[in-house]
Amino acid sequence: MKVVAFKVPQVKKEAFRLQIDQGRYFYDQLHQHTETQLMLIEEGEGTLIAGDYVGRFGPHDVFVIGSGQPHVFRSDKVYFQPKSNLKSKAISIYFNEGYLGEPFWQLEEIKKIKKFLLRSARGFQFFGKPKAEIIQLVHHLKNADGIDKLIFFFSLLKKISEARGSKPLAVAALGDFKKEEGERMNNIITFTFRESHRNIYLSEVADVANLTVEAFCRYFKQHTQKTYTSFLNEVRVSHACRLLIGKDLTVRDVCDQTGFSNLANFNRIFKSITGMQPSKYAQ
Repeated sequence: MKVVAFKVPQVKKEAFRLQIDQGRYFYDQLHQHTETQLMLIEEGEGTLIAGDYVGRFGPHDVFVIGSGQPHVFRSDKVYFQPKSNLKSKAISIYFNEGYLGEPFWQLEEIKKIKKFLLRSARGFQFFGKPKAEIIQLVHHLKNADGIDKLIFFFSLLKKISEARGSKPLAVAALGDFKKEEGERMNNIITFTFRESHRNIYLSEVADVANLTVEAFCRYFKQHTQKTYTSFLNEVRVSHACRLLIGKDLTVRDVCDQTGFSNLANFNRIFKSITGMQPSKYAQ
């Protein structure tokens, strides 16, 4: 597997590409594309990896994925089960300078939006009233045609560039992955999601990456700006969040099912990542 250089289909002379993805689960490979992507989750839950960011996604979440930002909306394991009746659905809007032409993006009236797009390399998530307004505009855009479609698109660009209820996803904007680096990273992510319920030794994941332990630690930190242990804890906490609100399990049960060594360690790490204790999160 590799970080896929995802090609967004484009019809000549369109201002943007609106795409609806639906099925049992979302595309599960780490990938990147030159377009900026605004994505509205309508159905489905899982873990978003975007650059060095790891966090939950669910219905009514709105994200901006920056141009060239490696990312994957990885649906929870239950969505991959053959007999699962769960569904995933998202509306995405893709755009970049190539759609409307570079002269358009140099216009004085577009400067504020252009600045936002430059900042969006880290990705964003929207909250509160701005999020609700963005969702409304996305649905208007989906159902519009002709000049109205273009008007709603410009209104959407204005809204996301001015919204105060947004939070950057990644700490740092990561560059493009080379093919061999992408293969390693995808293998590491797949292994981590599959085995995070148990104790994982660094030697195991280093073998997956075909590196020595020392080389693996350097490689992972260089490409994600964090240690593998930090990444593993974020994946485990993401799984724990789903279990705490989705099933009738005790905090101890969730701790045991998500790979933490003991309850005290689970409580400490969970609070450091989410800002609250697991017992409070479950309420």
